[in-house]
Amino acid sequence: MVKVNFLGPINKKSISLEISSLKELKEILQKDDSLKEWLDLCAVTVNDEIATSLDLALKDKDIVNLLPPVSGG
Repeated sequence: MVKVNFLGPINKKSISLEISSLKELKEILQKDDSLKEWLDLCAVTVNDEIATSLDLALKDKDIVNLLPPVSGG
């Protein structure tokens, strides 16, 4: 299982999924209307490293974080 965390203002509880890539995760998350607006804005980390490709393979016990943009001063 891959754990997916939604950080900051996304305001969703973490989920665990049987998935094999970030591309597969994106396809699943796009079905959730409340997440669609965030998917193109968020940075994504896998095990605390920035992911640069949707083709990145995921394995059991990986942790994916969706990091929305922030602003402040």
